[in-house]
Order: sequence, then C-alpha cells, then structure tokens
Amino acid sequence: MDRSTFTPSSVSPALRLEQALQLLAQAGRDAPSGAPGSPAWLQELIDALVDLSSRDALTGLANRRAFELALGREIDRVARSGEPALLLTLDIDHFKSVNDQWGHAAGDHVLKAVAATLIDCVRPMDLVARIGGEEFAIILPSCASAFGEAVAERVRRRLEHLPVTINHDQRITVTVSIGGAYAPQWVRSKPPLWQERADQQLYLAKAQGRNLVRIEPTAMPVVSNEEKRLLFDTYFGQDHE
Repeated sequence: MDRSTFTPSSVSPALRLEQALQLLAQAGRDAPSGAPGSPAWLQELIDALVDLSSRDALTGLANRRAFELALGREIDRVARSGEPALLLTLDIDHFKSVNDQWGHAAGDHVLKAVAATLIDCVRPMDLVARIGGEEFAIILPSCASAFGEAVAERVRRRLEHLPVTINHDQRITVTVSIGGAYAPQWVRSKPPLWQERADQQLYLAKAQGRNLVRIEPTAMPVVSNEEKRLLFDTYFGQDHE
C-alpha cells in the first residue's frame, strides 16, 4: 500500500480487533466470552482494553497515568469534604544492586513481590500504583493520622520480612523507604504539590538511613505559599461572583 494513501480508516475492522485481542493475550488476559462481534462481546473487549491501559504491565498495579488521575480526584474530594487523605510514596532501597547482582529477571520478581505485599496491606478503597522503576505510591482516602502511620509501618515491616526467593534457593532481603503527606483540607490544591510534599518526606527517610517511615506530623499540614494563593484565589473569586 502507498504510504501517502494510508489512513486509519484503511485498516480493516477485523485487523484492529485482531490487534486488540493480541494485546490482551500478551498481557495474560482472557479473550471476551460470548459470540465474537456481538455487542456484549465488543463491550467486554472495550472494558478490558480500558482496564489494561490503566495498569502497569509487570505488577498489575495502577500505572502512573491512573495514579495521577486518582490523585486529582482525591484532591478535589478533600477540598470539598475536609476529610483527611494520605499519600504515601515508597522507594525500594538499593534496588539497583539487585539488578546488578542478580539480573533484571530477579529485579522483576522483587517488584512483583512488593506489589502483592502492598495490595495485601491496604483497604480495597485504597489505590496502589507503580509510578516509576522501583517507585510506588498509595492513596489512602478518609485516613486519620494515627491510622496512616500504622499502615505505613505495617507496609515497612511486612516488606522487611518478605521472603523473596530467586533461583530456587537464593533469598533477597527487601526494604523500603516511605514518605507521607496529607492533602491540605478545604484547599483546592494541585496534585504535584501534594506529591512533592510526600516525596520530601521520602527523601528525608532515605537520608536518615533508609528502611524508615517519615510522615508529616498531623493531618493539618503546613500549607505552602502556592496552596495559600490557590485558597485565596478560590475564596475571592467566589466572593466576587
């Protein structure tokens, strides 16, 4: 086919469906049930592809795109309701040495083991995401300060004692550094500002020796100058409507 005449519409629907099914198969997903091409079959295929686009291929956790969307929704919810919400950011300690010593296959095994443990440590309503190579994040809605500290410590302890076995008999010790920050209540902040505060606590945990949890001390964090500006802009904008 001449490239100059190629358009998306020139690709047959059958070929596009075949490519969609191949994507599901590569991700280890089952093909839709029912009669191929039927409305129910097509809807199941669409739903599976949408879910696939929001998942990290290796761990099955929410990917960075899904995480950022969820973070924005939670910022808005906290601004309206005032309920506390905690963001935890996690980094596997010395993960590069795992890849260097044992190979990337072992590193992938560690990542999947960490992901499964994180899911096991939180509530169904919480969102766990892989947001980078060895970086993870957890969004905990309706999370009081005492509960958040307990969850973060539970995650740290569980991973510290996680038996990750590779090559049938070699065991790898896994630890994580964890930082946490609460969404500013009654303030329509921005997701990057919330994540930046959690990351600051994560960097502090790593600087103080790793395998540590550092969370802002209360569910009423210090509001940054930019968040104050957002609050005043919202308030005065409503006042002059």
